[in-house]
Amino acid sequence: MKEEKLEEKIREIERIVAELKNENNDIAKSIEMYEKGIKLIKEAEVVISAYEEKIKNLLEEKDAKKQH
Repeated sequence: MKEEKLEEKIREIERIVAELKNENNDIAKSIEMYEKGIKLIKEAEVVISAYEEKIKNLLEEKDAKKQH
């Protein structure tokens, strides 16, 4: 299975939030959607952390080159 892009995860989270605001959902469906949303948020956090680490490394490399 191909890993979803960060943007796709965010769109799906937004869709779930909008659906959870719908008061016509039954409790079982709401809980299922909530669990899926939490899973997507955790996955997105991992991707964002990886991006942050890459940026941090690039900035450190840039600073190291300036000092030489």
